[in-house]
This record gives sequence, C-alpha cells and structure tokens, in this order.
Amino acid sequence: MKYSKIKELYSTIFDSYAKPSLETHIKKIIELDQFLPYSSTFFCVTNTQDLTFEYVSKNFTSCLGLDDNDLKIKGMRYFWSRIHPDDVEIWLSAMHHLMDFTLTEIPIKQRNKANYTWNYRFKNAKDNYVNIIQNTTPLAFDPDMKPIIGLAHYTVLDPKIKMQITATAKLLNKNNEYETIYYNNFSTKLLKDGISNRERDVIRLLLLDHSSKEISEKLNISSHTVDTHRRNILKKLKITSTGELKGLLKANNLFI
Repeated sequence: MKYSKIKELYSTIFDSYAKPSLETHIKKIIELDQFLPYSSTFFCVTNTQDLTFEYVSKNFTSCLGLDDNDLKIKGMRYFWSRIHPDDVEIWLSAMHHLMDFTLTEIPIKQRNKANYTWNYRFKNAKDNYVNIIQNTTPLAFDPDMKPIIGLAHYTVLDPKIKMQITATAKLLNKNNEYETIYYNNFSTKLLKDGISNRERDVIRLLLLDHSSKEISEKLNISSHTVDTHRRNILKKLKITSTGELKGLLKANNLFI
C-alpha cells in the first residue's frame, strides 16, 4: 500500500478540527522523562490531526537506533514508512475498528478513561523488523469527544518472536483497574471466539500472578465468580491449569 493512501485512511479515521493545547501535558511528560532509566520502551505524544509527534522520549534512539530528530521533523509519514508492508493494512483496519468502537460503544463521559493496545513489525536502524506493542492513552479530545491526541508507549520485542496482530480497548473501572471492553485478533481466532471480555480480564490478571481474591477486588466481583470464570476459561480452551494457560499464550505469542 502506498503511504499516501495510508495518510488518507489514517486521516479519515481520526478526522477532526479541534487543536487542543498540549503545553501542560508535554511539560509534565518532559520533566518525567529526564528521570526515567533507559529500557526497551519509549514513548511519544502523538497528534493525529497534524500527523506529528509533539514529543519523543530519550529511549527512542536506544530502542531502535534511529535519530529522534527524523521522527520529530518528518512526523507520522516517516514512522509509517518503517512499518512492515505486510502489517500496514491490518494495522489500519485495527485503527478503524478501535475508533468505530470508541465512537459507538464508549459513552462520551467515559472516553477519558479508555486505553488502547495494538502491535506491528517495525524496521529499526539495522533494517531489521522488530515487534512493537503500542499502548496509547488519550490526552485530548475534539468537541465531540473523539480522541485525537495521545500518550503512546512503545515496547520493542525481539524480531524472532512471531506475534499475532491484535487490538484491544480497555476502560478504567471504579477501582482503577482496566477492564477489557474490546478485543480483536486479526491473525487468528485463538482467544477470540468463545472467550468473553470479563474472562479476558481474569486471564490477564492470572498471568500477573494475582489470586482469585485479588482479582475479585480489582474487578469488583466475588471470589466465587472469579473461580467460575477460571473453570470456564480452562474448559473453553481445553486445558487443565493456569500453568497451561500461560504456556498456551506464550506459544502463540499473544497478549491480552
């Protein structure tokens, strides 16, 4: 797909006319970045209206070997040009589905509590395609509460890992725990058909080694309900233990 077409489709998904101020957000983020250690994760403030990166963290270069000035000057077009050609259309489809879901299924007053995750392959400075998991939290919205400015965290994983391309939307509950409200696996139906969003949240917390009691507190449900979800998950996936569940996800390189 030509990158001029990517711009057209991307701009359509995030089409808006508002230009909210980012000064306060960026100031705080820059202050924080000075104290963060170098790691396999970098972050940016993305502006979907100007197709620019309002801020790029210091870890961008250490993660990918690329010059952060290129990203700041050339913007999203440069970033898109380094996404694996085979992943571009799938990634755009994920963006479209996430935005459509946001505007039709998430109440306006709750959109500032949403969080989105998706992944793709990206060419680093050595011309190797690495895996990137992008997690984006909206910072600003247009008058119709359409998210247009986001704080995006990018985690870089080994290129040898073969990952399924998925997209997820989560929403903060009253206990400040993210709950899955949308999930789509664009590569396979594993963990897509038959597994509910609530069961997906239980799986995610089990993988973080939380007990049934801790999960019940985070999701504001009873321990009995958590145990019921656990039994149903194992039954649906035809496995017998949480250990097998972890192995299944690891073997298929899936993230929840």
